[in-house]
Amino acid sequence: MTGTAHEAATDPTTLPGTPLAKAVVEHIRPVHTPSVFNHTARSYLFARLVAARLDLAAGRDYDDDLLFAACAMHDLGVAHDGPHRQRFEVEGADRAAEFLLRHGRSAADADQVWQAIALHTSSGIAERRGTLCVLVREGIALDFGGPMGGNHLDALSDEQAEAVHAAYPRLEMIRSLTDAIVAQAARHPKNAPRYSIPGEFLRERGAYGRTRMEHACQSSRWGD
Repeated sequence: MTGTAHEAATDPTTLPGTPLAKAVVEHIRPVHTPSVFNHTARSYLFARLVAARLDLAAGRDYDDDLLFAACAMHDLGVAHDGPHRQRFEVEGADRAAEFLLRHGRSAADADQVWQAIALHTSSGIAERRGTLCVLVREGIALDFGGPMGGNHLDALSDEQAEAVHAAYPRLEMIRSLTDAIVAQAARHPKNAPRYSIPGEFLRERGAYGRTRMEHACQSSRWGD
């Protein structure tokens, strides 16, 4: 569902209906599984709720188009059409920044989104790099229900969560996304540096058959 800023304020499932947001959706939907696409949409919706909880307003404290672009494109590094020659966070950040420049956004805007995507798995760093990085990190973390960290698990009510998950079902997101990260990490040594998220996921899947994240998410707020 897409709509105006007013509709977004009253409906927790509304995605922005701007030309840039529509172009982002057209760009990512064909290259992601439905599960990963839904995860990116929920990450934005949850980030917006975190913003409201922090008394941050779109247009005053952050650019909602950039928030949507960063959340929606944060997993482009595992998309099936990618070059798969860098760790997925960096590859996704590069692709998102290039997309924004092609669509007329400034280099400064593209860099904000680059940082938010490149740092979204970097707890303790993303939080020091500005409002957009904070909101993207917290929105994504909230969609993991706890194991990825995050400080705002209570930013949405059970009723809001039910509405968001009805609009964008989870579809075994944890397994689907981990599969994609591990597959991307295995394609090239540069994709999986030791102690990075992709490097550890690849190692844990090989050693134990599943990652610590997958295990932890079984008892998270949302499950898989």
